[in-house]
Amino acid sequence: MSAGEGPGERESGQISILLLGMVTLTLSVVLAVVGMTSVQLARIHLLDAADAAALDASDALARELVYAEGLGSGVPLSDETVVTAASEHLATRTMPTRLSGWSVAPGTGTPDGRTAVVGVTGVARVPVLGTLLDQFGSGVRITVTSTARSDLVP
Repeated sequence: MSAGEGPGERESGQISILLLGMVTLTLSVVLAVVGMTSVQLARIHLLDAADAAALDASDALARELVYAEGLGSGVPLSDETVVTAASEHLATRTMPTRLSGWSVAPGTGTPDGRTAVVGVTGVARVPVLGTLLDQFGSGVRITVTSTARSDLVP
């Protein structure tokens, strides 16, 4: 210690650095939680759209199969009718503000001719961090899948 320095003068200003670090850490955690919550809400909206599109697609009758096989135990579907019905449903539905785009995902169709499997992919907007994420792409890409089946009960 040199002459004229008090016992606390060498450490003055260090609390400011600690406080700045704590504020930065706290803001980072808050922004991360807000971003993850926004992406989760966008996923829920996307899943809701996929569910509705799958329900609509499960009633998309493949006429050529009806004429060949009859109705049997359910509405006969084809990959083409499922994709068309799902695409038309998404086109008529209002896209949530948390998404910057959505479309029918590859793999949409019917595995057994009776079940509609609809995949929907979208890009979620992340608040505050969106401009930073634009440097790496256009947001967070989310893909969800929903399944619906329309069985006829005699």
